[in-house]
Amino acid sequence: MALTAGIVGLPNVGKSTLFNAITQAGAESANYPFCTIDPNVGIVEVPDYRLGKLTELVKPKKTVPTAFEFTDIAGIVKGASKGEGLGNQFLSHIRQVDAICHVVRCFQDENITHVSGTVDPISDIETINLELILADLETVTKRIGRVEKLAKQKDKEAAIEYDILAKLQHAFESEKPARVVEFSDEQLKIVKGLHLLTSKPILYVANVGEDELLDADNNENVKKVREFAANEEAEVIVISAKVESEIAELEGEEKVEFLEELGIPESGLDQLIKATYSLLGLATYFTAGEQEVRAWTFKKGIKAPQAAGIIHSDFERGFIRAETVSYDDLVDAGTMGAAREKGKVRLEGKDYLVQDGDVIHFRFNV
Repeated sequence: MALTAGIVGLPNVGKSTLFNAITQAGAESANYPFCTIDPNVGIVEVPDYRLGKLTELVKPKKTVPTAFEFTDIAGIVKGASKGEGLGNQFLSHIRQVDAICHVVRCFQDENITHVSGTVDPISDIETINLELILADLETVTKRIGRVEKLAKQKDKEAAIEYDILAKLQHAFESEKPARVVEFSDEQLKIVKGLHLLTSKPILYVANVGEDELLDADNNENVKKVREFAANEEAEVIVISAKVESEIAELEGEEKVEFLEELGIPESGLDQLIKATYSLLGLATYFTAGEQEVRAWTFKKGIKAPQAAGIIHSDFERGFIRAETVSYDDLVDAGTMGAAREKGKVRLEGKDYLVQDGDVIHFRFNV
């Protein structure tokens, strides 16, 4: 699925360092603002222990993990909504992503200049949030005048939209993002059509120093970020971009040993992937055969034909049945044949809601 998360943050918060580490894409990173002018896009493999286990069971010719796209967006500064810095360009790049990963500086380092001269994570968050809110306010203000005229002419659809726009305008003027404003499911369809920046789901990434990673709960800056995020019902993950840079240079057993030495169960990349998946309501299903074992990303809540269409449009168009077994049941049985004997393999129809961890063989006819 072509879903992407944009990594944003003020200049010099560790944003591009993190991006370089998790994608090994080599985005330019330097100690001055605007070193990342064009968005850098990196495709990362999604780590999933289940894929390795399925490979052991099936012994395919190849194994293909699913992937996720991260976009490194140049640092936003105060006044971006009015074109300050490279504001218009930055905002247009954010408009193109599905979710926002907001990197917040929670470390002290006198050798790395902070754009405002002092480390204050809440001020940093509010600076970026305000610029996005101001950009959305401009969008709503331009539209509300036209819609109001139609609403006064007894246009029912315009009247409904006007109420939504007025509610959003009030929220923006109160410096609140669209994602915290409550709407009905029907109203949300209209809000979605506005393509507002502050409607996008957000994840806060607290970037701490290498020596603070294991004691992040006692980091005062991290505490402040968590308190702020809680008010938005947003998630916070804690990483050290510097540590991630070191992890990125290792593979296999060396990587595992390094993580063990640090005393951390998983890398920042693993945390970021899982948190972003959760943020976007994503999950994984698998196909498994002699030719390949493969992971596929899907949006939770889709039915079997739509899941089949992720592989190929013909699969969806000619969908007949989905031969399905859960990952746990397949591993427990040991082989697909044994899973069938135990009655764990099901034939699901067009209304089946695909579940995370399903191992599926699609039957279709075009």
